[in-house]
Amino acid sequence: MSATITGNLSPIAVTERIEAMDVLRGFALLGILLMNLEGFVGPVMAAASGVDPALTGADRIVDLLVYVLVQGKFYTLFSLLFGMGFAVMSQRAEQAGRPFAGTYWRRGLVLLAIGVLHAVFIWAGDILMMYALCSFLLLAFRPLPYRWYAWLGLAAYVAPIAFMYLMGAMGSLLAGTEAWDKVMAQIGAQLQALIESERAAYGGGSYADATWQRLKSAGMALSNITMFGFIAFGLFLLGAWFVRSGAIARPREFGRLYGLLRWGALPLGLLAMLGSLALSPTMDFATFSLRLSTAFALQMTANLLMCLGYLAWILKALQAPVFERALSVLAPAGRMALTNYLLQSLVCTWIFYGYGLGYFEQLPRAWHPLFALVLFGGQVLLSHAWLSRFRFGPMEWLWRSLTYASPQPMRLQAR
Repeated sequence: MSATITGNLSPIAVTERIEAMDVLRGFALLGILLMNLEGFVGPVMAAASGVDPALTGADRIVDLLVYVLVQGKFYTLFSLLFGMGFAVMSQRAEQAGRPFAGTYWRRGLVLLAIGVLHAVFIWAGDILMMYALCSFLLLAFRPLPYRWYAWLGLAAYVAPIAFMYLMGAMGSLLAGTEAWDKVMAQIGAQLQALIESERAAYGGGSYADATWQRLKSAGMALSNITMFGFIAFGLFLLGAWFVRSGAIARPREFGRLYGLLRWGALPLGLLAMLGSLALSPTMDFATFSLRLSTAFALQMTANLLMCLGYLAWILKALQAPVFERALSVLAPAGRMALTNYLLQSLVCTWIFYGYGLGYFEQLPRAWHPLFALVLFGGQVLLSHAWLSRFRFGPMEWLWRSLTYASPQPMRLQAR
């Protein structure tokens, strides 16, 4: 991975990209769409809470499979890739001998602005705001030896799990007391009221109604940054380790590591996920008990282990020519990850929200995978067509141009 030494730090050229990262981004985009569909079709705050007990038949089977195999695993992979992107930028700055902090601050601030616009005006389930806010902390860790990244990342990832255990122990001790039960009832009522207000605003409200509701929902989501911010930041550090160690660019040199991830981490993660499912199929975020906190801990462990297992299998497949040709189809979609992520929100809110086509809560759960495959397949085709003419996706061009304080050449022949 070479860097061209020029007067200014500039966007990475197509020929300098690590294709495995683009393929992984494309793979993650499909998983994120399948995960997010529940929050497009219905209330955002009711999504990602486990298996819906009201579902039966094929709907329940699909809901169960998505929860076990997809939910939480692909935002984890996306977070790892964000950390990898930071490390790639950092390495190029070091190789070029140029300052990095100013460029990186602008990059984060632009992403934060995009995230705010996305959360308020398109979809409240945005992840970009949290990514941007957590990304600034990475600069403080940049001077550290890269060997520390993995351990510090794991520590940050585990911290919220430990906190949940404390809350679970407190809940189990105080359950049945009047004060505690009253507080839990209030939290549950507030959460249910928010879900119902989303249902009214997104399902049958005007665009102004939906925007006001998105503002409230996004604010509540950001209030959880002390919990999920640690998780995202820990994954950023782990992703940075994969780049700084060379594991992502030279996977053949790390055969033992990837073998452990494929044959150890993935099966153990699946077992942990099944254990979480057995303890609590549905996560009630207005309840604290040791049983629920154990289920949460197993789920979070499974998310990381299965994500790393998926990553290892993709990298293994890329080493075989027949699979490499098939998976490389995803690379253009991965190069346009920001554009495609936002486009998913635009298309889905237009189809499902009341100010669009109005199919809110009307797509059966069993049809979600087919819908995701069709939409993502269209994005893959669009990405191939767009990048046959242009260097960047539209939003990638805007992000880079604002980051580097200069309009970037867009057409391929302008390079």
